[in-house]
Amino acid sequence: MRFLRIIRPSHWTKNIFVFAALIFGQKLSGAPKEVLLAVSSAMGGFLCFCMASSAVYIFNDLMDRETDRLHPEKRHRPIAAGTVGVGSAVLLSMVCAAGAIAGSAMLNGGFGRLIVGYLVLMVFYSVALKRVMILDCVIISIGFCLRAVAGALVVRVSISPWLIICTFALCLFLAFGKRRSEVARLGANGEQFRQTLGGYTPELLAHMLDVTSGLAIVCFLLYATDERTVDVVTDKLIYTTPVVLYCVFRFSALVQKGKFTGPTQLILHDLPFQIGLVLWGLLCGVIIYADKLGVNWGKFFAY
Repeated sequence: MRFLRIIRPSHWTKNIFVFAALIFGQKLSGAPKEVLLAVSSAMGGFLCFCMASSAVYIFNDLMDRETDRLHPEKRHRPIAAGTVGVGSAVLLSMVCAAGAIAGSAMLNGGFGRLIVGYLVLMVFYSVALKRVMILDCVIISIGFCLRAVAGALVVRVSISPWLIICTFALCLFLAFGKRRSEVARLGANGEQFRQTLGGYTPELLAHMLDVTSGLAIVCFLLYATDERTVDVVTDKLIYTTPVVLYCVFRFSALVQKGKFTGPTQLILHDLPFQIGLVLWGLLCGVIIYADKLGVNWGKFFAY
C-alpha cells in the first residue's frame, strides 16, 4: 500500500488531457477497427503518462522529504514519514520512467521523444524551477500542454493551436488556484513548506486567477469559433459556454476559501463541480458526434 501511495494514482486524473485529441479529433467515429486502434492508442498514451508522472511524483517527494516532514498534510507521505526508504523510492521512480519511455517509444517515435522531454522538464522543475515564482506555475501548465499534444501524436491527428493555448491558459489558472489554496490553508507559514509561497499574496493570486480564468474562457471561445474548428469539428461547441463558466467560477470560489488543497482534491470530492465537468463532457460528445447519434441540430436551433 505504501508503494501505491507514492505513485499517487489519484493524481492520474490529470492525464485525461491525453484523451482530448481522441474526442475533438473525431476519432470515436468511423470503421470499428480504426476506432479501436485510436482508443487503444489513447489508452496506451494515458498509461505511459501515468507512469511518467508517477516517476516525477516520487522524484519530487525525494527532493522535498525534509520540508514535507514539517507540512501538516505532506508529512504523512510515505517517503517523508520514513515508511518507504530512499533506495526503494529511487528504484521505483527509475522503473516508472523506464516503463514510460519504452511504452511511449513503442506507440509512436514522436510520443517517445515527448515523454523524454516531459521527464527532463519535470526534473528541472523539481530541482530548481519550482522555486522561481510564477515560472513554477508556467512549467506545470506546459506539462499539461504536453499531455494534450501527446494525445494528438498517438491517435495521429493534428491539434488546433487554439486548443493548446486554451489548455495552457486553463492549467495556468488551475496552478495559480492551487497556490491560492495553499496560501489560504498555510497562511504566514507557507514559505517554510514551499519557497515561492513567500512571494505570493492573496491579493496577487486573486488577480492572477481573474486574469487567467478570463484568458481561458476567451481562448475556449476562440477555439470554438475558429474557422478550422467550425469546418472540421462543429460550430456548436460555443453553446457549452455556460457550463464552462460555472466550472471555472466554482473552482475559483472554492480554492480562494482554502476548502481544498488543489485541483485534484476538488475534482475528486466536490460533487457540483463533478456534475458540471461531466455535463460539459457529455455535451461536447453529443455535439461533436451529433450525426452519428442521429441528433438534428437544425430543428433544435430553429426555435
